[in-house]
Amino acid sequence: MAAKQDKTKSKAKNYWLFKSEPSVFSIEDLESAPKKTTFWDGVRNYQARNFLRDSIKNGDLVFYYHSNSEPSGIAGIAEVVKEGYPDHTAFDENDDHYDPKSDKKNPTWFMVDVKHVKTFKKVVSLEDLRQIPALDKMAVLQKGSRLSIQPVTAAEWDAIVRKFG
Repeated sequence: MAAKQDKTKSKAKNYWLFKSEPSVFSIEDLESAPKKTTFWDGVRNYQARNFLRDSIKNGDLVFYYHSNSEPSGIAGIAEVVKEGYPDHTAFDENDDHYDPKSDKKNPTWFMVDVKHVKTFKKVVSLEDLRQIPALDKMAVLQKGSRLSIQPVTAAEWDAIVRKFG
């Protein structure tokens, strides 16, 4: 008889930065959502899609980033509560994120569910982040960094939470 696999072993937690325009869906919208939870839909970039589909796992933590706002920056923290699954908005002709090339049998686009953890007292701006030397290689601070979902290292996460969280 084969030995049972130990499912209690914990995996390393990953950290992410998810961008959303506050006029579309803000951290306050997430905080007031039923069960403080929503799906993260509408991502239409292949690299970000790959993160959603392959890398982002239950329990991972997310910096909720307000983009195209004044100031742009980290507004709070969310937790992934459901791993990647097909983004149903790609199949809905009435949705802004509809993709006529999407196939339900072989989906192109994926999403995860996130739950509100914390709203920061003030948005942590890019200028605030640039003041922390440990963040000099952080993706969001690099020129041309437009990806809506970005990995964050544990050291970057800790530096931000220690200073602003």
